[in-house]
Amino acid sequence: MPLYNCLSKTLRTRLMAGTMAVVMAGGVATPVLLGALPANAAPVSVNAPAIANFAPVVKAVKPAVVSVRVKTEIKQQGLIDGLPPMFRDFPDNNPFKRFFKEFGEDGQKHGKKRKAPKRYGQSQGSGFFISEDGYLVTNEHVVDGGTKFTIVTNDGDEYDAKLVGSDKRSDLALLKVDEKKKFTYVDFASEAPMVGEWVIAVGNPFGLGGTVTAGIVSARGRDIGAGLYDDFLQIDASVNRGNSGGPAFNVKGQVVGVNSAIISPSGGNVGIAFAIPAATTKKIIADLKEDGMVTRGWLGVQIQPVTKDIAESLGLDNENGTMVAETQKGTPAEAAGFKAGDIILKVDGKEVNGPRELAKVIAGYSPDTTVEIEFWRSGKIETTDVKLGTIPKDENDKATPSQNEDANAALVDSLGLELSSAKDAGVEGKGVVIVSVEPDSPAADKNLREGYIITEVAGTKVSTPADVAQQVEKAREQGRKAVLLRVNTANNTLFVAIPLKDDK
Repeated sequence: MPLYNCLSKTLRTRLMAGTMAVVMAGGVATPVLLGALPANAAPVSVNAPAIANFAPVVKAVKPAVVSVRVKTEIKQQGLIDGLPPMFRDFPDNNPFKRFFKEFGEDGQKHGKKRKAPKRYGQSQGSGFFISEDGYLVTNEHVVDGGTKFTIVTNDGDEYDAKLVGSDKRSDLALLKVDEKKKFTYVDFASEAPMVGEWVIAVGNPFGLGGTVTAGIVSARGRDIGAGLYDDFLQIDASVNRGNSGGPAFNVKGQVVGVNSAIISPSGGNVGIAFAIPAATTKKIIADLKEDGMVTRGWLGVQIQPVTKDIAESLGLDNENGTMVAETQKGTPAEAAGFKAGDIILKVDGKEVNGPRELAKVIAGYSPDTTVEIEFWRSGKIETTDVKLGTIPKDENDKATPSQNEDANAALVDSLGLELSSAKDAGVEGKGVVIVSVEPDSPAADKNLREGYIITEVAGTKVSTPADVAQQVEKAREQGRKAVLLRVNTANNTLFVAIPLKDDK
């Protein structure tokens, strides 16, 4: 059926009315010619290649893609004093509790603190060989907690593998099959794909090994909240549970990404999947192959974006750079003299606009490397050399501040905050505690919460609500549209720019 005939009567009428006017006279429709239309620029025209036949690519790469079976120990609560968990809170004179303390779950008399038997489960993912001697790549979350790893090739052969190393921050892992045979392997693409390029995903979704899907690169540089180093490719090739760790190929049969995550309300494919780029994967895997771990450069600062409000509160002309929220003690940043409020602009001449970009650049250096950092402080640009350290394995969280509901609070109307000094609120340390946040206020819009502690306002340390009010008024007199607060939350320190209400 022609497209025109599929249109509704109303739509057909509207389409025709766009080309000529119709005058009805005596039942005869007479067209009235319109004046010449204005000339327009030529529309976009692209000589697009024909849709690719993926069969040759799939035939070449499929033997290199494998299923990864992971045996994991199921952690369970063991018997304590011979008691199952359901009976531990029963009174001591309860007959069931007395029975299990004496005989246990199996009804056989035994000693106390009997351990529960080990139980195991199995999960599955995907992977791919990157060398003929048996090295293969998968996701860290596929092998996490695994005690045994089995590789199943496309032709059904099974091999035991050992874990060479894994990296939780990048979600990558390296396995090794020790067999005296040459495996078919694939290589990484030297260039990142452009948005709109074809990608082919091969993997083991829902245990269906050797499954092939195709789509395009939907976006690059995606931050999905998985970690500070997020830089995912977004693809619309069908990716489901079990595809994790599998490769995404270009039409040349080169790996452009490692499928790692999806967004889905149901857990199945909805056309939004994320792959770790080849450039990131190559570097991480090289480190894992060398010594089983990834070492990254470390500066030792808490950082945050420079928002429009923050730029305005500091008198900056733009939002370039990354703001230092806090310098941690005993770190390279502290040794180099960095202070809270500094705006880091460049590292070795490379611009770093935003926390993610700064973190990626710093992590790209090896520990003990000296880098030159350009930063903004107190209205001028400065430079300093910093010798990077190594990221510590564990960082302690700060305690959540307590709050005294009966504290003598003062309301700072322009911010929408009810405040109390730390001393009056019964909180250790210095600063001003947020007792409550007025709904629909500027502070509420910036996600400030009860219990947060304000330590500085507009670069000046504060210890009482009156200090806060004074600095807010000073910022208003200077014509600022926002005032910058330095705030300690339960876990970190950050700067928040609060817009000032116009009292006029």
